[in-house]
Amino acid sequence: MNSPLPLPAPLLFAAGERRLATLDGLARALWLGGMTNSQGSLEPRLDALADLRRDLFRGAVAAADTWPWPPAPIARALHEAIAGLDLPRYCTEQQELTDTVLMSILFHLDFIVDYVDRGASEEQALRMAIDAFVADWQEHCGQIDELVEVFGLVPDDCRHSEWDQLRGLLHSSGWQEVLRIRRLLEGLQELCRIIRGLGRSRLSEEDDAASQSVVEVMEQAIALRAESRTVRVPDMPGETRGIHRSDRIARMLPAEAMLLGHPRLRLVWHARRAERTLLSYEDDDRMTEVRLRQSPVMQPRPGTQAAKRLELGPILVCVDTSGSMQGGAEAVAKAVVLEAMRSAHAQRRPCHVFAFGGPEELIEMELGVDSAGIARVTEFLGQAFRGGTDICGPLERVIAKLEEQRWQQADLLLATAGEFGATPEIAARLAAVKRDLGLRVQGVLIADRETLGLLEVADSIYPVRDWRRHGGAHVDSPIHSHRLTAMYFPGALRSAENQAATVAGAAASAAVIAGRHQSDSVDASGDSQ
Repeated sequence: MNSPLPLPAPLLFAAGERRLATLDGLARALWLGGMTNSQGSLEPRLDALADLRRDLFRGAVAAADTWPWPPAPIARALHEAIAGLDLPRYCTEQQELTDTVLMSILFHLDFIVDYVDRGASEEQALRMAIDAFVADWQEHCGQIDELVEVFGLVPDDCRHSEWDQLRGLLHSSGWQEVLRIRRLLEGLQELCRIIRGLGRSRLSEEDDAASQSVVEVMEQAIALRAESRTVRVPDMPGETRGIHRSDRIARMLPAEAMLLGHPRLRLVWHARRAERTLLSYEDDDRMTEVRLRQSPVMQPRPGTQAAKRLELGPILVCVDTSGSMQGGAEAVAKAVVLEAMRSAHAQRRPCHVFAFGGPEELIEMELGVDSAGIARVTEFLGQAFRGGTDICGPLERVIAKLEEQRWQQADLLLATAGEFGATPEIAARLAAVKRDLGLRVQGVLIADRETLGLLEVADSIYPVRDWRRHGGAHVDSPIHSHRLTAMYFPGALRSAENQAATVAGAAASAAVIAGRHQSDSVDASGDSQ
Protein backbone atom coordinates (compact mmCIF):
# COMPACT_ATOMS: atom_id res chain seq x y z
CA MET A 1 0.00 0.00 0.00
CA ASN A 2 1.43 3.33 -1.02
CA SER A 3 1.98 5.93 1.72
CA PRO A 4 -0.15 9.10 1.41
CA LEU A 5 1.44 12.15 -0.09
CA PRO A 6 2.36 14.96 2.42
CA LEU A 7 -0.16 17.74 2.61
CA PRO A 8 0.97 21.11 1.28
CA ALA A 9 1.77 23.83 3.81
CA PRO A 10 -1.21 26.12 4.54
CA LEU A 11 -0.86 29.42 2.77
CA LEU A 12 -3.65 31.32 4.48
CA PHE A 13 -1.36 33.03 7.06
CA ALA A 14 1.96 32.69 5.22
CA ALA A 15 2.14 36.33 4.16
CA GLY A 16 1.40 37.60 7.67
CA GLU A 17 3.94 35.28 9.25
CA ARG A 18 6.66 36.46 6.89
CA ARG A 19 6.10 40.04 8.10
CA LEU A 20 6.75 38.88 11.69
CA ALA A 21 9.75 36.64 10.95
CA THR A 22 12.11 39.16 12.64
CA LEU A 23 10.43 38.43 15.98
CA ASP A 24 12.32 35.13 16.13
CA GLY A 25 15.52 37.10 16.80
CA LEU A 26 14.01 39.31 19.53
CA ALA A 27 13.33 38.61 23.19
CA ARG A 28 9.75 37.71 23.98
CA ALA A 29 9.44 40.84 26.14
CA LEU A 30 9.96 43.00 23.00
CA TRP A 31 7.26 41.38 20.90
CA LEU A 32 4.24 43.33 22.10
CA GLY A 33 5.93 46.72 22.13
CA GLY A 34 7.59 46.04 18.79
CA MET A 35 4.30 45.20 17.10
CA THR A 36 2.06 47.88 18.67
CA ASN A 37 4.31 50.93 18.91
CA SER A 38 2.75 54.06 17.44
CA GLN A 39 5.90 55.24 15.61
CA GLY A 40 6.60 54.01 12.06
CA SER A 41 5.48 50.84 10.32
CA LEU A 42 5.81 47.25 11.48
CA GLU A 43 8.55 45.69 9.32
CA PRO A 44 11.09 48.59 9.55
CA ARG A 45 10.46 48.82 13.30
CA LEU A 46 11.14 45.13 13.92
CA ASP A 47 14.24 45.22 11.70
CA ALA A 48 15.54 48.32 13.50
CA LEU A 49 14.97 46.72 16.92
CA ALA A 50 16.91 43.61 15.85
CA ASP A 51 19.80 45.73 14.51
CA LEU A 52 19.88 47.99 17.58
CA ARG A 53 19.75 44.98 19.89
CA ARG A 54 22.73 43.42 18.14
CA ASP A 55 24.73 46.66 18.11
CA LEU A 56 24.14 47.49 21.78
CA PHE A 57 25.14 43.98 22.81
CA ARG A 58 28.39 44.44 20.88
CA GLY A 59 29.02 47.84 22.51
CA ALA A 60 28.46 50.12 19.50
CA VAL A 61 25.58 51.84 17.72
CA ALA A 62 25.36 52.59 13.98
CA ALA A 63 24.83 56.13 12.70
CA ALA A 64 21.24 57.41 12.98
CA ASP A 65 20.87 57.98 9.24
CA THR A 66 21.21 54.21 8.66
CA TRP A 67 18.31 53.29 10.97
CA PRO A 68 15.16 52.08 9.16
CA TRP A 69 13.14 53.17 12.19
CA PRO A 70 12.07 55.50 13.84
CA PRO A 71 11.61 58.51 11.55
CA ALA A 72 14.75 60.58 10.97
CA PRO A 73 14.10 63.40 13.53
CA ILE A 74 13.32 60.87 16.26
CA ALA A 75 16.24 58.65 15.24
CA ARG A 76 18.73 61.53 15.47
CA ALA A 77 17.45 62.63 18.90
CA LEU A 78 17.44 59.05 20.19
CA HIS A 79 20.93 58.35 18.86
CA GLU A 80 22.20 61.50 20.58
CA ALA A 81 20.58 60.43 23.86
CA ILE A 82 22.05 56.91 23.68
CA ALA A 83 25.52 58.26 22.96
CA GLY A 84 25.25 60.89 25.72
CA LEU A 85 24.31 58.25 28.29
CA ASP A 86 27.06 55.92 26.99
CA LEU A 87 24.54 53.08 26.97
CA PRO A 88 26.62 50.87 24.63
CA ARG A 89 29.26 50.60 27.37
CA TYR A 90 26.70 49.37 29.89
CA CYS A 91 25.00 47.00 27.43
CA THR A 92 28.17 45.27 26.19
CA GLU A 93 27.72 41.51 26.67
CA GLN A 94 24.64 42.24 28.83
CA GLN A 95 21.65 40.83 26.95
CA GLU A 96 19.08 41.38 29.68
CA LEU A 97 20.11 45.05 30.12
CA THR A 98 20.08 45.53 26.34
CA ASP A 99 16.50 44.24 26.12
CA THR A 100 15.51 46.51 29.01
CA VAL A 101 16.91 49.53 27.14
CA LEU A 102 14.93 48.61 24.01
CA MET A 103 11.75 48.17 26.05
CA SER A 104 12.33 51.62 27.54
CA ILE A 105 12.81 53.13 24.07
CA LEU A 106 9.54 51.64 22.86
CA PHE A 107 7.76 52.80 26.02
CA HIS A 108 8.88 56.44 25.82
CA LEU A 109 8.48 56.81 22.04
CA ASP A 110 4.91 55.54 22.36
CA PHE A 111 4.08 58.64 24.45
CA ILE A 112 4.84 61.07 21.61
CA VAL A 113 1.32 60.80 20.21
CA ASP A 114 -0.12 61.29 23.71
CA TYR A 115 1.89 64.49 24.16
CA VAL A 116 0.64 65.75 20.81
CA ASP A 117 -2.97 64.95 21.78
CA ARG A 118 -2.47 67.05 24.91
CA GLY A 119 -1.52 70.08 22.81
CA ALA A 120 2.25 69.80 22.39
CA SER A 121 3.85 70.32 19.01
CA GLU A 122 5.68 67.47 17.26
CA GLU A 123 9.03 68.94 18.26
CA GLN A 124 7.96 69.50 21.87
CA ALA A 125 6.49 66.00 22.11
CA LEU A 126 9.72 64.49 20.77
CA ARG A 127 11.79 66.47 23.26
CA MET A 128 9.52 65.47 26.16
CA ALA A 129 9.80 61.77 25.28
CA ILE A 130 13.60 61.88 24.87
CA ASP A 131 14.05 63.88 28.09
CA ALA A 132 11.97 61.32 30.00
CA PHE A 133 14.07 58.49 28.55
CA VAL A 134 17.31 60.27 29.46
CA ALA A 135 16.11 61.01 33.01
CA ASP A 136 15.25 57.36 33.61
CA TRP A 137 18.57 56.06 32.36
CA GLN A 138 20.72 58.74 33.99
CA GLU A 139 19.47 57.50 37.34
CA HIS A 140 19.70 53.84 36.32
CA CYS A 141 23.27 54.18 34.99
CA GLY A 142 24.31 56.14 38.07
CA GLN A 143 23.05 53.35 40.29
CA ILE A 144 24.83 50.76 38.15
CA ASP A 145 28.05 52.78 38.55
CA GLU A 146 27.57 52.86 42.33
CA LEU A 147 27.07 49.09 42.50
CA VAL A 148 30.15 48.48 40.35
CA GLU A 149 32.17 50.93 42.47
CA VAL A 150 31.23 49.15 45.68
CA PHE A 151 31.09 45.48 44.63
CA GLY A 152 32.89 45.41 41.28
CA LEU A 153 29.77 44.21 39.42
CA VAL A 154 26.00 44.27 39.33
CA PRO A 155 24.54 41.44 41.47
CA ASP A 156 23.46 38.43 39.48
CA ASP A 157 19.90 38.39 40.77
CA CYS A 158 19.27 42.14 40.30
CA ARG A 159 17.31 41.97 37.05
CA HIS A 160 17.22 45.29 35.22
CA SER A 161 13.63 44.68 34.23
CA GLU A 162 12.81 44.60 37.97
CA TRP A 163 15.12 47.41 39.02
CA ASP A 164 12.43 49.22 41.03
CA GLN A 165 12.76 46.61 43.77
CA LEU A 166 16.37 47.71 44.34
CA ARG A 167 15.89 51.43 43.68
CA GLY A 168 14.44 52.16 47.13
CA LEU A 169 17.44 50.54 48.82
CA LEU A 170 19.90 52.54 46.70
CA HIS A 171 18.18 55.77 47.77
CA SER A 172 18.36 54.97 51.49
CA SER A 173 20.66 56.64 54.02
CA GLY A 174 22.22 53.23 54.68
CA TRP A 175 23.37 53.01 51.06
CA GLN A 176 24.96 56.45 51.37
CA GLU A 177 26.91 55.07 54.33
CA VAL A 178 27.99 52.13 52.15
CA LEU A 179 29.34 54.56 49.55
CA ARG A 180 31.18 56.52 52.24
CA ILE A 181 32.77 53.37 53.64
CA ARG A 182 33.79 52.27 50.13
CA ARG A 183 35.63 55.55 49.61
CA LEU A 184 37.29 55.12 53.01
CA LEU A 185 38.81 51.82 51.79
CA GLU A 186 40.98 53.74 49.32
CA GLY A 187 43.15 54.79 52.27
CA LEU A 188 43.36 51.28 53.79
CA GLN A 189 45.19 49.39 51.04
CA GLU A 190 47.30 47.29 53.42
CA LEU A 191 44.18 46.19 55.27
CA CYS A 192 42.58 45.22 51.95
CA ARG A 193 45.66 43.14 51.06
CA ILE A 194 45.50 41.28 54.38
CA ILE A 195 41.80 40.48 53.91
CA ARG A 196 42.37 39.16 50.38
CA GLY A 197 44.97 36.72 51.77
CA LEU A 198 42.62 35.07 54.26
CA GLY A 199 41.54 31.45 53.83
CA ARG A 200 43.33 28.11 53.50
CA SER A 201 42.02 26.54 50.30
CA ARG A 202 45.19 26.57 48.18
CA LEU A 203 48.90 27.38 48.33
CA SER A 204 50.05 30.82 47.28
CA GLU A 205 53.44 31.90 45.97
CA GLU A 206 54.28 33.79 49.18
CA ASP A 207 56.25 32.33 52.09
CA ASP A 208 54.52 32.05 55.44
CA ALA A 209 56.99 33.21 58.08
CA ALA A 210 54.76 31.86 60.85
CA SER A 211 54.92 28.31 59.49
CA GLN A 212 58.52 27.05 59.41
CA SER A 213 60.13 23.62 59.54
CA VAL A 214 63.70 22.45 60.17
CA VAL A 215 65.27 21.07 57.01
CA GLU A 216 68.76 20.32 55.74
CA VAL A 217 69.99 23.43 53.96
CA MET A 218 72.97 23.40 51.60
CA GLU A 219 75.19 26.44 51.96
CA GLN A 220 78.47 27.54 50.39
CA ALA A 221 81.62 27.47 52.52
CA ILE A 222 85.42 27.68 52.09
CA ALA A 223 87.42 24.50 52.78
CA LEU A 224 91.05 23.33 52.31
CA ARG A 225 91.15 20.74 49.59
CA ALA A 226 94.22 18.51 48.92
CA GLU A 227 95.50 18.65 45.36
CA SER A 228 98.18 16.28 44.09
CA ARG A 229 100.35 16.84 41.05
CA THR A 230 103.35 15.05 39.45
CA VAL A 231 106.54 17.15 39.21
CA ARG A 232 109.44 16.21 36.86
CA VAL A 233 112.89 16.44 38.56
CA PRO A 234 115.64 16.64 35.93
CA ASP A 235 118.96 14.78 36.51
CA MET A 236 117.52 12.84 39.42
CA PRO A 237 118.49 9.17 39.04
CA GLY A 238 115.57 7.33 37.68
CA GLU A 239 114.33 6.43 34.24
CA THR A 240 116.78 6.84 31.28
CA ARG A 241 115.11 8.89 28.64
CA GLY A 242 117.92 9.28 26.01
CA ILE A 243 121.23 11.02 25.44
CA HIS A 244 122.03 14.69 25.84
CA ARG A 245 125.04 16.92 26.44
CA SER A 246 126.06 17.82 29.97
CA ASP A 247 129.05 18.02 32.33
CA ARG A 248 128.01 15.12 34.54
CA ILE A 249 130.95 12.68 34.68
CA ALA A 250 128.93 9.91 36.36
CA ARG A 251 126.43 9.78 33.49
CA MET A 252 128.78 10.28 30.48
CA LEU A 253 128.95 7.68 27.77
CA PRO A 254 131.92 5.19 27.68
CA ALA A 255 133.05 6.74 24.39
CA GLU A 256 133.70 10.01 26.22
CA ALA A 257 135.62 8.17 28.96
CA MET A 258 137.96 6.64 26.36
CA LEU A 259 139.22 10.13 25.49
CA LEU A 260 140.88 10.38 28.88
CA GLY A 261 143.36 7.56 27.99
CA HIS A 262 144.68 9.34 24.93
CA PRO A 263 147.55 11.82 25.51
CA ARG A 264 146.09 14.48 23.20
CA LEU A 265 142.40 13.70 23.14
CA ARG A 266 142.26 14.02 26.92
CA LEU A 267 142.49 17.78 26.28
CA VAL A 268 139.37 17.51 24.10
CA TRP A 269 137.61 15.79 26.98
CA HIS A 270 138.46 18.58 29.38
CA ALA A 271 137.27 21.13 26.85
CA ARG A 272 133.96 19.33 26.39
CA ARG A 273 133.45 19.08 30.11
CA ALA A 274 134.14 22.77 30.53
CA GLU A 275 131.64 23.50 27.75
CA ARG A 276 129.17 20.97 29.20
CA THR A 277 129.00 19.13 25.91
CA LEU A 278 129.92 15.64 27.07
CA LEU A 279 127.57 13.03 25.69
CA SER A 280 125.67 11.79 28.75
CA TYR A 281 122.71 9.62 29.55
CA GLU A 282 119.58 11.75 30.09
CA ASP A 283 117.50 10.50 33.00
CA ASP A 284 114.99 12.01 35.39
CA ASP A 285 112.35 11.00 37.91
CA ARG A 286 108.81 12.21 38.76
CA MET A 287 107.74 13.16 42.24
CA THR A 288 104.11 13.50 43.45
CA GLU A 289 103.52 16.76 45.24
CA VAL A 290 100.45 17.36 47.53
CA ARG A 291 99.29 20.90 48.26
CA LEU A 292 96.32 22.30 50.26
CA ARG A 293 94.25 24.92 48.46
CA GLN A 294 91.18 26.91 49.55
CA SER A 295 88.13 26.25 47.40
CA PRO A 296 84.33 26.80 47.68
CA VAL A 297 82.30 23.75 48.70
CA MET A 298 78.61 23.06 49.46
CA GLN A 299 77.98 21.67 52.91
CA PRO A 300 74.69 20.80 54.69
CA ARG A 301 73.50 22.44 57.88
CA PRO A 302 70.20 22.44 59.82
CA GLY A 303 68.06 25.42 58.87
CA THR A 304 64.48 26.66 58.84
CA GLN A 305 62.34 26.82 55.74
CA ALA A 306 59.08 28.74 55.50
CA ALA A 307 56.13 26.90 54.02
CA LYS A 308 54.00 28.47 51.33
CA ARG A 309 51.16 30.57 52.64
CA LEU A 310 47.63 29.25 52.25
CA GLU A 311 44.97 31.58 50.86
CA LEU A 312 41.57 31.76 49.13
CA GLY A 313 39.19 30.09 51.49
CA PRO A 314 36.01 31.06 53.33
CA ILE A 315 36.14 34.14 55.54
CA LEU A 316 34.68 34.41 59.04
CA VAL A 317 34.51 37.97 60.35
CA CYS A 318 33.95 38.99 63.97
CA VAL A 319 33.36 42.74 64.25
CA ASP A 320 33.15 44.55 67.56
CA THR A 321 30.05 46.78 67.84
CA SER A 322 30.62 47.98 71.41
CA GLY A 323 30.43 51.58 72.52
CA SER A 324 34.24 51.86 72.46
CA MET A 325 34.05 51.52 68.66
CA GLN A 326 32.20 54.77 68.02
CA GLY A 327 33.61 57.44 65.73
CA GLY A 328 36.58 56.60 63.54
CA ALA A 329 36.87 53.06 64.94
CA GLU A 330 33.31 52.35 63.85
CA ALA A 331 34.05 53.53 60.30
CA VAL A 332 37.13 51.28 60.07
CA ALA A 333 35.20 48.27 61.43
CA LYS A 334 32.49 48.80 58.82
CA ALA A 335 35.20 49.06 56.14
CA VAL A 336 36.54 45.67 57.26
CA VAL A 337 33.09 44.09 56.80
CA LEU A 338 32.57 45.68 53.37
CA GLU A 339 36.02 44.71 52.09
CA ALA A 340 35.61 41.13 53.35
CA MET A 341 32.30 40.93 51.46
CA ARG A 342 33.83 42.40 48.27
CA SER A 343 36.92 40.18 48.34
CA ALA A 344 34.92 37.03 49.06
CA HIS A 345 32.56 37.65 46.17
CA ALA A 346 35.34 38.61 43.73
CA GLN A 347 37.09 35.30 44.47
CA ARG A 348 33.89 33.21 44.67
CA ARG A 349 34.16 32.22 48.33
CA PRO A 350 31.65 32.51 51.19
CA CYS A 351 31.77 35.21 53.87
CA HIS A 352 30.01 35.02 57.24
CA VAL A 353 29.92 37.96 59.69
CA PHE A 354 29.40 37.91 63.46
CA ALA A 355 28.60 41.36 64.83
CA PHE A 356 29.01 41.14 68.60
CA GLY A 357 28.35 43.44 71.50
CA GLY A 358 27.50 42.51 75.08
CA PRO A 359 26.16 39.14 76.30
CA GLU A 360 23.35 37.86 74.04
CA GLU A 361 24.08 40.70 71.58
CA LEU A 362 25.21 38.70 68.56
CA ILE A 363 24.04 39.13 64.97
CA GLU A 364 25.05 36.66 62.25
CA MET A 365 24.94 37.47 58.54
CA GLU A 366 26.13 35.55 55.51
CA LEU A 367 27.02 38.25 53.02
CA GLY A 368 26.77 37.38 49.36
CA VAL A 369 26.65 39.98 46.61
CA ASP A 370 23.01 39.51 45.76
CA SER A 371 19.96 41.64 46.47
CA ALA A 372 19.47 40.04 49.91
CA GLY A 373 23.15 40.41 50.80
CA ILE A 374 23.19 44.05 49.70
CA ALA A 375 20.14 44.73 51.82
CA ARG A 376 21.76 43.08 54.87
CA VAL A 377 25.08 44.89 54.58
CA THR A 378 23.32 48.21 53.89
CA GLU A 379 21.26 47.82 57.04
CA PHE A 380 24.31 46.83 59.08
CA LEU A 381 26.55 49.64 57.85
CA GLY A 382 23.78 52.15 58.45
CA GLN A 383 23.61 51.31 62.16
CA ALA A 384 25.57 52.91 65.01
CA PHE A 385 27.76 50.92 67.42
CA ARG A 386 26.90 51.33 71.10
CA GLY A 387 26.74 47.86 72.72
CA GLY A 388 28.84 46.07 75.31
CA THR A 389 31.71 43.63 74.66
CA ASP A 390 31.56 39.85 75.03
CA ILE A 391 34.02 37.85 72.92
CA CYS A 392 33.09 34.40 74.24
CA GLY A 393 29.76 34.19 72.40
CA PRO A 394 31.13 34.91 68.92
CA LEU A 395 34.15 32.65 69.46
CA GLU A 396 31.84 29.79 70.41
CA ARG A 397 29.85 30.36 67.22
CA VAL A 398 33.06 30.50 65.17
CA ILE A 399 34.23 27.18 66.63
CA ALA A 400 30.83 25.64 65.90
CA LYS A 401 30.95 27.02 62.34
CA LEU A 402 34.34 25.42 61.73
CA GLU A 403 32.83 22.01 62.46
CA GLU A 404 30.76 22.34 59.27
CA GLN A 405 32.39 20.98 56.12
CA ARG A 406 31.85 24.20 54.18
CA TRP A 407 33.82 26.35 56.66
CA GLN A 408 36.67 24.05 57.71
CA GLN A 409 39.20 25.93 55.55
CA ALA A 410 38.13 29.35 56.80
CA ASP A 411 40.23 31.97 58.55
CA LEU A 412 38.92 34.33 61.21
CA LEU A 413 39.20 38.11 60.91
CA LEU A 414 38.66 39.93 64.21
CA ALA A 415 38.13 43.71 64.01
CA THR A 416 38.02 45.23 67.47
CA ALA A 417 39.36 47.74 69.95
CA GLY A 418 40.46 44.75 72.03
CA GLU A 419 38.65 45.68 75.23
CA PHE A 420 37.62 42.13 76.13
CA GLY A 421 38.96 38.93 77.60
CA ALA A 422 38.15 35.34 76.72
CA THR A 423 37.63 32.81 79.49
CA PRO A 424 40.35 30.15 79.91
CA GLU A 425 37.96 27.49 78.59
CA ILE A 426 37.20 29.42 75.38
CA ALA A 427 40.88 30.30 74.91
CA ALA A 428 41.82 26.62 75.26
CA ARG A 429 39.14 25.52 72.77
CA LEU A 430 40.28 28.13 70.26
CA ALA A 431 43.90 27.03 70.66
CA ALA A 432 42.84 23.42 70.01
CA VAL A 433 41.03 24.43 66.82
CA LYS A 434 44.12 26.32 65.65
CA ARG A 435 46.26 23.27 66.31
CA ASP A 436 43.91 20.66 64.83
CA LEU A 437 42.37 22.52 61.87
CA GLY A 438 45.05 25.10 61.13
CA LEU A 439 42.75 28.07 61.86
CA ARG A 440 44.47 31.45 61.63
CA VAL A 441 43.11 34.44 63.54
CA GLN A 442 43.98 37.80 62.00
CA GLY A 443 43.37 40.65 64.40
CA VAL A 444 42.66 44.20 63.22
CA LEU A 445 43.41 46.55 66.10
CA ILE A 446 41.31 49.71 65.89
CA ALA A 447 42.73 51.33 69.01
CA ASP A 448 45.97 52.81 70.31
CA ARG A 449 47.42 49.72 71.99
CA GLU A 450 46.91 45.99 71.88
CA THR A 451 45.30 44.35 74.88
CA LEU A 452 45.79 41.06 76.70
CA GLY A 453 42.47 39.80 75.36
CA LEU A 454 43.42 40.42 71.73
CA LEU A 455 46.97 39.11 72.13
CA GLU A 456 45.58 35.89 73.55
CA VAL A 457 43.31 35.00 70.63
CA ALA A 458 45.00 36.58 67.58
CA ASP A 459 47.94 35.01 65.75
CA SER A 460 48.92 38.32 64.18
CA ILE A 461 47.66 41.86 64.68
CA TYR A 462 47.42 44.63 62.12
CA PRO A 463 47.08 48.03 63.83
CA VAL A 464 45.12 50.85 62.19
CA ARG A 465 47.10 53.64 63.81
CA ASP A 466 45.24 56.54 62.21
CA TRP A 467 41.72 55.29 63.02
CA ARG A 468 40.74 58.69 64.49
CA ARG A 469 41.21 60.39 61.11
CA HIS A 470 38.51 58.22 59.57
CA GLY A 471 36.06 59.74 62.03
CA GLY A 472 36.95 63.32 61.15
CA ALA A 473 39.43 63.97 64.01
CA HIS A 474 42.79 64.98 62.53
CA VAL A 475 44.96 63.86 65.44
CA ASP A 476 47.65 61.20 65.73
CA SER A 477 47.91 58.37 68.23
CA PRO A 478 49.15 59.65 71.63
CA ILE A 479 51.53 56.69 72.14
CA HIS A 480 54.61 55.71 70.17
CA SER A 481 53.79 52.00 69.72
CA HIS A 482 50.73 49.79 69.86
CA ARG A 483 52.80 47.01 71.49
CA LEU A 484 53.01 48.56 74.97
CA THR A 485 51.44 45.52 76.65
CA ALA A 486 53.89 43.02 75.17
CA MET A 487 56.82 45.38 75.79
CA TYR A 488 56.16 46.24 79.45
CA PHE A 489 53.94 43.42 80.73
CA PRO A 490 55.18 40.22 79.02
CA GLY A 491 54.45 38.15 82.15
CA ALA A 492 50.75 38.98 81.93
CA LEU A 493 50.30 37.09 78.65
CA ARG A 494 48.66 33.66 78.87
CA SER A 495 51.47 31.97 76.97
CA ALA A 496 52.63 28.38 77.46
CA GLU A 497 55.76 29.54 79.30
CA ASN A 498 53.83 31.80 81.62
CA GLN A 499 51.23 29.12 82.35
CA ALA A 500 53.96 26.60 83.16
CA ALA A 501 55.52 29.06 85.62
CA THR A 502 52.19 29.87 87.32
CA VAL A 503 51.27 28.18 90.63
CA ALA A 504 47.90 28.00 92.31
CA GLY A 505 46.94 30.68 94.80
CA ALA A 506 46.87 28.24 97.73
CA ALA A 507 50.34 26.96 96.87
CA ALA A 508 51.68 30.48 96.60
CA SER A 509 50.20 31.41 100.02
CA ALA A 510 51.68 28.33 101.64
CA ALA A 511 55.09 29.10 100.17
CA VAL A 512 55.03 32.65 101.55
CA ILE A 513 54.02 31.46 105.02
CA ALA A 514 56.72 28.82 104.98
CA GLY A 515 59.33 31.35 103.87
CA ARG A 516 60.21 29.48 100.69
CA HIS A 517 61.76 31.23 97.71
CA GLN A 518 61.25 30.99 93.96
CA SER A 519 64.35 28.79 93.60
CA ASP A 520 62.84 26.13 95.87
CA SER A 521 61.16 23.22 94.13
CA VAL A 522 57.46 22.96 94.97
CA ASP A 523 55.16 20.11 93.97
CA ALA A 524 51.52 20.45 93.02
CA SER A 525 50.39 20.20 96.65
CA GLY A 526 52.66 23.06 97.71
CA ASP A 527 55.18 20.89 99.66
CA SER A 528 58.89 21.48 99.26
CA GLN A 529 60.90 18.94 97.36
